[in-house]
Amino acid sequence: MPKGYQRAASAAVFCLLAAVAVRAADVCPAPPKHKRTTTAVIVPSGDHRIQIESDGASLDVATGFSVLTGHVQVHQDQRTISADRVTYDEKTGKVTVAGSVDFEDPRLGVKSSDGAYDALGGGFFDLATFRIFDRSGRGYAKKMSVSPEGIVHMDTVRYTSCPVGNEDWVIQAKNLKLDTDEAQGIAHGVVMRFKDVPVFYTPYLAFPLGDDRQSGLLFPSFGHSGNNGYELDVPYYFNLAPNYDATLTPGYLSKRGVQLGGEFRFLTEGSHGQLEENFLPNDAIANSDRYFVHFTDVTNIAPGLRFDTDISGVSDSNYFSDFAVGADQTSVTFLERRAEFLYYDDVWRIRAQAQNFQTIDTAIDAGDRPYSRVPRLEAYGLFPLVGGLEFAVSSEATNFIREVGPTGVRADVSPELRWDLRTAGYFFEPIVGYHYTQYDLQNAQSGDPSTPTRTLPYASLDTGLVFDRDAGSNGQRILTLEPRLMYTYIPYRNQNELPLFDTGLPDFNMVELFRSNRYVGDDRIGDANQLAFGFTSRLFNESTGTQYLSATIGEIRYFTLPRVLLPEEITQTLPGQTLPTLPGQTSQQQLILPGYNLPTLPGQTLSTAPQEVAQAYHGSDIVTEISVAAYKNWSVHLDYQWNPYTSQTDKNEILVQYHPDLNKVINVGYRFQQDILKQYDVSFAWPIASRWNTVGRYVYSIQDHEVIEQLAGFEYKSCCWRIQVLQRRYLTNRTGGLDTSVALQLELTGLSSVGKRSDTFLSREISGYSTRDPNEQ
Repeated sequence: MPKGYQRAASAAVFCLLAAVAVRAADVCPAPPKHKRTTTAVIVPSGDHRIQIESDGASLDVATGFSVLTGHVQVHQDQRTISADRVTYDEKTGKVTVAGSVDFEDPRLGVKSSDGAYDALGGGFFDLATFRIFDRSGRGYAKKMSVSPEGIVHMDTVRYTSCPVGNEDWVIQAKNLKLDTDEAQGIAHGVVMRFKDVPVFYTPYLAFPLGDDRQSGLLFPSFGHSGNNGYELDVPYYFNLAPNYDATLTPGYLSKRGVQLGGEFRFLTEGSHGQLEENFLPNDAIANSDRYFVHFTDVTNIAPGLRFDTDISGVSDSNYFSDFAVGADQTSVTFLERRAEFLYYDDVWRIRAQAQNFQTIDTAIDAGDRPYSRVPRLEAYGLFPLVGGLEFAVSSEATNFIREVGPTGVRADVSPELRWDLRTAGYFFEPIVGYHYTQYDLQNAQSGDPSTPTRTLPYASLDTGLVFDRDAGSNGQRILTLEPRLMYTYIPYRNQNELPLFDTGLPDFNMVELFRSNRYVGDDRIGDANQLAFGFTSRLFNESTGTQYLSATIGEIRYFTLPRVLLPEEITQTLPGQTLPTLPGQTSQQQLILPGYNLPTLPGQTLSTAPQEVAQAYHGSDIVTEISVAAYKNWSVHLDYQWNPYTSQTDKNEILVQYHPDLNKVINVGYRFQQDILKQYDVSFAWPIASRWNTVGRYVYSIQDHEVIEQLAGFEYKSCCWRIQVLQRRYLTNRTGGLDTSVALQLELTGLSSVGKRSDTFLSREISGYSTRDPNEQ
């Protein structure tokens, strides 16, 4: 080829590129028309001009109209268009493309038969297929436009996130808007198809293109239960601000009628909380309005000053039986309403509280319902002195209110002096203190004073040692032996004249073993002349801290039998006799020493035990806790409480778990409490094929000879969707009523989920349950 002809071809390409940024006629002379292969031109960084590469070009400088053919590529910033044929109008800045058009920017890829592109970065395409790279979304549109701001408008659209060759779920829409900068999609006239079957229609749908929140109509949830019939909920999400949002959920229950649920969440620099509600007007079964409301808030007003509130309420005592799911909710007895201010610094912790309760179980006698505490003031101070010596004071003043029984104010002050000496190998903590309690009562029982007082000293000594040695084949583990002793002395004071506002006997366990007062609440302070002792052994990895074994055993030995007792601790054993139950014992065969004086309650006269009853309890039940973990995917937890005098088990709970992988777990449990419950509990989550998982739970009451919880379900997970079906039979009330429900959850990868979000529920029902793929990092 003549050199002059080559120079003319190069000049034509240069002028074509320059014409995009400046008028070509003002820069270059008009070259002859030609077709020739070009080479890429390197443009400096930050240059926003359009670059064009092609196998051939035809340029008319006079009209500013150019035609490029043969593997044409147009580049601008991070956008690229390739096509078989490109025409460029210099006057309008419009690039028209045809034949195997391929458009890409960092977020979007488009293929079509023809289209157009302008110098500002906008594009128009016909019969286009598209891809959203960061969301794995793809689809087809009859017409499509892309703005320079990254907003995509489409007409007659099919959209899915399934991989190429798979369209298990598809959204068909009359028009669709994708905002790739805001990661948001908005569609109108939407039909959702699953396995080519239309399952949902909505005139409007908003969905995310990323993980950011956005306002819009969410997919409905479906379910069925014996109490409520078929249920349909259609939630709408309001992304009101970065720090607060709301969801309104209108719904329909075929047996009851329409309902409206809602949730409002907020988060600020100093507070967080939420408001939940559900309202069902004119329930067709109950013939009344039904509602539930729950509000929580924690606000840090200033450094060291916090406001905390938790308020719940329901319309009636049957609400949880009708609408709650599972025994943990249907067994609710009381709902708390509480608001409090808390102040704390290096010395003081002060609380001001108002608290009352809504009684859900109306079968509970009015005299057994909890008191309202309005107000309740608490203050605790700790003052370091010298040499590990500390002075502490705890105080409380509470006004107790209830419709039945005595009411009034209780004030209590308990100063104490302690010496806290701790090292890596031992601790030594003696305490001496004094209780002063004053009441101001209304409606006191007949014969009891209206302003009784109680004063008594107390002392304790808590001490323990820590021995350790290397263990394991390479000494990589540490084995400890930790004995602990706690002696407590509290003299006896007759407290029968004092009311019982908030005092009870907690479950006996390892924590209660080393408490000086065996009661919670200040209405009773148990007399004590006792020694609690226990032994703990731990095995753990020295470098990682992973604990393999923890085993503890302990008991209380009584030098003097306790005489202060609550009414529920007194057990009838012989005809005409009432004998005490000691802490941690539930056996019905209590025996006492000859001549031992039983405590008398108001209005009661009790005799001493007969001389032939010579056996006395001088110790509590023996309690044991054992936890074994991290051994070949097995773990075991055991709580055991044994009465050494009757050789009976009073309480026993064991859980064995096999957890070889994230989505594989089997739990086998057994719970027993003397005269209260005896249950088996088996649960599992286990894959049965590459895409199939199963879940289940079975709780059987041996004592009642019936199933109280039954769950069975399966899950199928494909590349772009997951479906989960659960069938449950569960307790709905405290009298043993059962209900059956079916729930469906369908999760569409890259879009949303349809149905009841059961993952949280399954995590609560099946210990160790997880939806994570073990192959995902």
